[in-house]
Amino acid sequence: MTVLGVDIGTSSSKGVLVDEDGTVRATAVRPHRVDRPRPGHVEMDARVWWEEFVSLAGELAGQGAPVTAVGVSGMGPCVALADEADEPLRPAILYGIDTRATDQIARLEAELGRDAVLRRCGSLLSTQAVGPKIAWVADHEPRVAERARRLYMPSSYLVRRLTGAYVLDHHSASQSVPLYDSVAQDWYRPWARRIAPDLELPPLRWPGETAGHLTGEAAAATGLPAGIPVVTGTVDAWSEALSVGAQRTGDLMLMYGSTMFLINTVAERLLVPELWSTVGALPGTRSLAGGMATSGMITDWLRQLFGDPAHAELLARAESSGPGARGLLMLPYFAGERTPVADPDARGVIAGLTVEHTRGDLYRAALEATALGVRHNVGAMRAAGADIRRVVAVGGGTRGGLWTRIVSDVTGLAQEVRAVTVGASYGAAFLAAGAVGDPDIDAWNPVRARVEPDPGLRTAYDELYELYLDLYPATRDIGHALARRRRAASGPPEPRD
Repeated sequence: MTVLGVDIGTSSSKGVLVDEDGTVRATAVRPHRVDRPRPGHVEMDARVWWEEFVSLAGELAGQGAPVTAVGVSGMGPCVALADEADEPLRPAILYGIDTRATDQIARLEAELGRDAVLRRCGSLLSTQAVGPKIAWVADHEPRVAERARRLYMPSSYLVRRLTGAYVLDHHSASQSVPLYDSVAQDWYRPWARRIAPDLELPPLRWPGETAGHLTGEAAAATGLPAGIPVVTGTVDAWSEALSVGAQRTGDLMLMYGSTMFLINTVAERLLVPELWSTVGALPGTRSLAGGMATSGMITDWLRQLFGDPAHAELLARAESSGPGARGLLMLPYFAGERTPVADPDARGVIAGLTVEHTRGDLYRAALEATALGVRHNVGAMRAAGADIRRVVAVGGGTRGGLWTRIVSDVTGLAQEVRAVTVGASYGAAFLAAGAVGDPDIDAWNPVRARVEPDPGLRTAYDELYELYLDLYPATRDIGHALARRRRAASGPPEPRD
């Protein structure tokens, strides 16, 4: 048995071919860039998702035994609107890094009631929510809204192209605030009709359920065998958690990627305005989640500014800089911030700069900024009643070891690192394997290392964390004013047919 997992991420699409025992036979990557046509707008053409899937499948399908099942995942929640023929009508509006719908968030919150949304949906309206972005399209692109009949996210769009099935997983739906009732675990049609009256909402499935079987047309395009099962899939962060076995009560997954994501599996629904309460990736599970708008995006940006030196070189320079980055402190709000501050107009800050600071200091400050943001989110989770018993790290940022060590030192949390840290595509492959067998993720992907915090750094990082908490309110008003100036300089969005 060989299964294929594909994940559509923010900076690339990744594919992995996995044997029945969890061994990775081959991997492939297709880098891409998202579009940023205006301040706060982050988009991507959904057709690229299919093109990259076809390319990845074509490269990987011939490198092992015939593929017996396919799993998919992707960034989310996203808003990809299509007509009745499944033609995308505009670029997909991405998850919480797209901050365009602030006016619609305020309007819907006033209309529906802040507390009512939290009780029914588990999360407040925010830049992460689907409903305000659909409302933004209706306000600014009415012709698109009039023609829109279907709502897709990367995983569900691929399922449609592969099988013809129009479905969405429960977890992705639970992030589609305020369209989904987190208690009833179904679409909440009164609010859905109010926001998107002409959309045909997809039937709901759990991520590991078989959505359909590969059509002859999709088989011809991809080189995969016709008739094999394709599982429903889910949002990339929850697929990442599955890939490292972080789905037991008390588990906390830290996803080191373009953004930082935190998922704590909880015993019961916890409602806290600063975080997101969702259904889990597996039936019967609940999650309390947080997400930073940037993490690896900042280090990628610094690398570009520095002339794209090798990753290992910058890690070595950051290591030499030492704890505290020689007096630098960074706010990582370079694309606004999601949790726990929920401020789309927050802005990045680098405090303490002098002419003596080096590239290594800046790189170290960026890594520490993410760690401080993780600590901020973990504090909010614990204040809400979360029980964090085990922390598992996953994603490309775990390579090299420095970033995970900094996070452990700043937070005081030990972290497990599994043998395979490929991430969401491996989780998608695991879900696919469940359609044709009974895989055990602990056997597939055992623990290979444990990162322990250095108690000698605790006091220094406690002091830095207090400064971090003070820096945002001290600069918030200035950041908001600069955000308004940037939007005003860009002018109004152009109408789209």
